[in-house]
Amino acid sequence: MIQDEIKSVEEEIHKTKKNKATERHLAMLYCKLGKLRDEAEKKTRGGGKGKGYTVKKSGDATATLVGFPSVGKSTLINALTNADSEVAAYDFTTLTAIPGIMKYKQASFQIVDLPGIISDASVGRGKGKEVLSVVRNADLVIIMLDAKKLHHYNIITKELHDAGIRLDSKPPEIMFKNSMKGGIKVSVTVKLTHLSIEMVKEMLRNYGFINGEVIIRKNVIPEEFIDALLGSRHYVPSLTIINKIDNLSSEELGRVRRKFPNAVLISAEKEWGLDELREQIFRKTKLIRIYLKPHGKPADMNEPLIMHEGITVRDLGVKIHKDFVKNFRYAQVWGKSARFPGQKLGINHELKDEDIVTIVI
Repeated sequence: MIQDEIKSVEEEIHKTKKNKATERHLAMLYCKLGKLRDEAEKKTRGGGKGKGYTVKKSGDATATLVGFPSVGKSTLINALTNADSEVAAYDFTTLTAIPGIMKYKQASFQIVDLPGIISDASVGRGKGKEVLSVVRNADLVIIMLDAKKLHHYNIITKELHDAGIRLDSKPPEIMFKNSMKGGIKVSVTVKLTHLSIEMVKEMLRNYGFINGEVIIRKNVIPEEFIDALLGSRHYVPSLTIINKIDNLSSEELGRVRRKFPNAVLISAEKEWGLDELREQIFRKTKLIRIYLKPHGKPADMNEPLIMHEGITVRDLGVKIHKDFVKNFRYAQVWGKSARFPGQKLGINHELKDEDIVTIVI
């Protein structure tokens, strides 16, 4: 079984001391581990029998609810959205992916209730293959835990990791440039403390990279380097929520808070903590609202354009109409990104949440 092979290689890496004599051996082990994980991920992406789940994206962002069976996902999605997900106190109630729309701060969020994840989901056990295929395409992964089964967190995150999903991470700052000859050149802009140049070259050769340059701009660990080589990883933000806190004593609640200080504590059944949850979903998806103000007229405060953090006036112009960029003269901005109301700004100015913008052409 592929998971047994992965575990065996992980154990060998753990017990192998890192020194000059073991560099080549470790490089080979990391490559083998990367290939096994890639094989496991491919199995969750395709092959096998069954219908799978196809969830058409809608709204401004999509969040998937991931958790063990009967953790309360269906109850929560019914409380947050307009979905109709069957609720029962036994495992595997939800057998299909059920999307619903949550409205918050004038934005629409598609929340997808998935069948409960279980151990070895990454190799297709239960509905694991179908569940993880939907998770890969999400803008946010919401990990839902039972307040009395917090150990499920490590199981869930491991299944996601083994399926090539990297939570709360960014792609490694590594660039590969192929060439026809000249061998391998490794350029680094930071000190590498987890990899040697020889280990890097050995891993590159193992993946068929014979000629070219590699530029490393981050002090990466071997696994991150393999991730960059494979190029098939999915980087998704996550939010942890802990359900059924109404079943806890004050002492138990304190322990939960200490163990998961950044989690949102809720009771889906009693609808406790849902306002905070909505706010955290909004923040984690990094959406902002931009209100358009036609020149010489009041701003439309009822229907903002929903965009992502980091957008510029140029991005806004492209969203409205291609001619806005071509004929752009200046923008007037009221709000957090302007030094004063109605400031005239250029096309590369970065906008902030709730800015009011007039584009003059």
